[in-house]
Amino acid sequence: MKTVTLYTRALCPYCMRAVAFLEEKNIPFDQIDAGMDAEMRREMLQRANGGTTYPQIFVGDYHIGGCDDLLALEYAGKFDVLVED
Repeated sequence: MKTVTLYTRALCPYCMRAVAFLEEKNIPFDQIDAGMDAEMRREMLQRANGGTTYPQIFVGDYHIGGCDDLLALEYAGKFDVLVED
């Protein structure tokens, strides 16, 4: 299974929804709190090609986007395929 990485910030409802979704599906993920960490925010901006909203979600090196994009992939039946090796 490919590594899922989320850049999040505290009290973000979209971040909480994305985390809950991954936990419900038993998908392991790395969560990076970039809300108050300037270095992690710069890393997020660079990886997300300037994406400033939270969360920014990656599967491996592939940038999914935010929570709505994650859920759209799931509803389209494409998320499970994306995370498989």
